[in-house]
Amino acid sequence: MANKKRTTLKDIAKVLNISPAAVSKAMHDDSRISDKTKKAVNRVAKELNYQPNHIASALRKGKSNLVGVIVPRTNSNFFSSVIENMEEVLNKEGYNIIITQSNESFQKECSNIDTLLFTQVDGIIASMANETVDLSYYEKVKSKGIPLILFDRGENDLNVDYVGIDDYESSHMIIKHLISKGCKRIAHIGGFRRTRIFNNRIRGYVDAIHKYNLPHEDHLLLESSLTLEDGRAKMKELLKLKNPPDAVYVAGDYAALGALQVLNEQKIRVPEDICLVGFGNEPFTSLVSPSISTVNQHSNEIGKIAAETFIKRINTDNWTPKLEKNILKSELIIRSSSNR
Repeated sequence: MANKKRTTLKDIAKVLNISPAAVSKAMHDDSRISDKTKKAVNRVAKELNYQPNHIASALRKGKSNLVGVIVPRTNSNFFSSVIENMEEVLNKEGYNIIITQSNESFQKECSNIDTLLFTQVDGIIASMANETVDLSYYEKVKSKGIPLILFDRGENDLNVDYVGIDDYESSHMIIKHLISKGCKRIAHIGGFRRTRIFNNRIRGYVDAIHKYNLPHEDHLLLESSLTLEDGRAKMKELLKLKNPPDAVYVAGDYAALGALQVLNEQKIRVPEDICLVGFGNEPFTSLVSPSISTVNQHSNEIGKIAAETFIKRINTDNWTPKLEKNILKSELIIRSSSNR
């Protein structure tokens, strides 16, 4: 079936036998147009289901009052909380947001950027996909003079505004906690090193292991996409070792949940036999048994600061001020899974 033709100003003008310019003025409450004509225009527009062309309007005004947001996934409490707080700040300033998700895919992320640029957004606030190594699409955003703010995941090479936590120090904090509970052989199920935040968590883990003179063996450090299934698979790998770990630090809560499932299935006591710490403070971490120790990434503050940074950036004509680099201190939430 053919698509229904979009109603235009010309269609409304034809019904009322007036010019499209008069219709446009009536819709913008121009004082030169009579109230009678304005009411007639609004009535016909409603009858014909007229939808304004926001892209054309943005091209005319040079501003759309839209901010594009790119996240790896929306089913994460962290990202949904960031978006909620971001939107609250932006709405007060007269902006609406367009949310896209990459599903950790570089190609999908590139497509999202193209779509947002076509929509004439006034800025983009993004957290990169796990697969993203080539930064040319983000460079394209910068080259157009559009404010680009990265949060949680970002690359220093882009030289843009950024807000997130100190992932390196977070790993030190976790290792120190596990050592205080008597753990001597700590494994790490991490993300991929190519992603800045996971590389920093891995570096923090390795440096902390060396700092406290604990054994550092290659098979105790595993990289993954940090899905629940990855957590299950990597935990099984660790349990097959001749000398399994007595603690596992997982760089994401979903993978930590998968690891906990395997430990429970194999009747391994947590935390008595193996301590477990996740990352992200997803809601389920406090509900499972045993509850999972995790890191609070301050999603509320990250969302607000990212939005406030965009507002500062869009309201200045000078594109060379000092970049905003907001690094927040994370918080370790100690629960049953590591509290020996």
